[in-house]
Amino acid sequence: MHIPDGFLSTPVWTAMNIAAAPAVGVMARRAQRGFDHERIPLLGVMGAFVFAAQMINFPVAVGASGHLLGGALLAYTLGPAAAAVTMTAILAIQALVFQDGGILALGANVVNMALLGVLVAWLPYRWWGAGRWRRPAIFLGAALSVMVSAAAAISQLLLSGIPMPEAILGVSLGVFAVSALLEGAITVAVAGALETMQPDLLRKPAGGSFAVGALAGGAVLLAVVGVLFASARPDGLERLAEDIGISEQASALVATPLADYEAAFFEGEWLRKAAAGITGLLLIFGACVAWGRFAARKRSA
Repeated sequence: MHIPDGFLSTPVWTAMNIAAAPAVGVMARRAQRGFDHERIPLLGVMGAFVFAAQMINFPVAVGASGHLLGGALLAYTLGPAAAAVTMTAILAIQALVFQDGGILALGANVVNMALLGVLVAWLPYRWWGAGRWRRPAIFLGAALSVMVSAAAAISQLLLSGIPMPEAILGVSLGVFAVSALLEGAITVAVAGALETMQPDLLRKPAGGSFAVGALAGGAVLLAVVGVLFASARPDGLERLAEDIGISEQASALVATPLADYEAAFFEGEWLRKAAAGITGLLLIFGACVAWGRFAARKRSA
């Protein structure tokens, strides 16, 4: 789902960057309202967990894979504003450190996943998440977050003048639809597990709980063990790029030693992936905790 550099035209990625910057600023200011120190551990752990989950691709169709986006899960545990800021931090570190998603295309990825994806996920939960439709609302929001993010990415490619035959576009939408269903199912399962461990976690998130510790342990397991089972198939957007013949247009503005989630300075494949995963967890956790402390201080002031 991450758009690399080289796919979008200059006017499109410029417009997306111009739109994303103030929008994230607004979300950051909104997140500061009512934010306190008790939520800082959950903020850091949720960011790390979603980052780790995004590393694990799973097969969704012949020749294609998907992975958890996590915008809905962030929205349900942190609220939509803090979720948007957290997802922005994840996307920025992925682009700058792991070369996953373009640096020039960062604004587009933020708009697609951190803004549109999170807000669309939040609406069903906001409207129906308190009653008997709670689980369907969680599922629907998570599924919609994938489809809306995918539709936005495809629209940006089309606006950039990239031709897409109807047959290929239809197959790609089918792949995204399967990913959306799996996103919904995984989100319901994780949210249910969290509420079993701490019944009021989604309503009154706080740090220091068993649920937060379980999330931290899960993030480490995904980064260290889960990478062994991740599918090597291209994800939905990568498969679409291959099918329409633009894969070779992808470019990286900077070279990093952790590109493609592998620490190049280690020899063993598992060690390269695990080291990159742990590094990512620490970077995301640190960035989210730092922002959480800043937000808490601003609120106190």
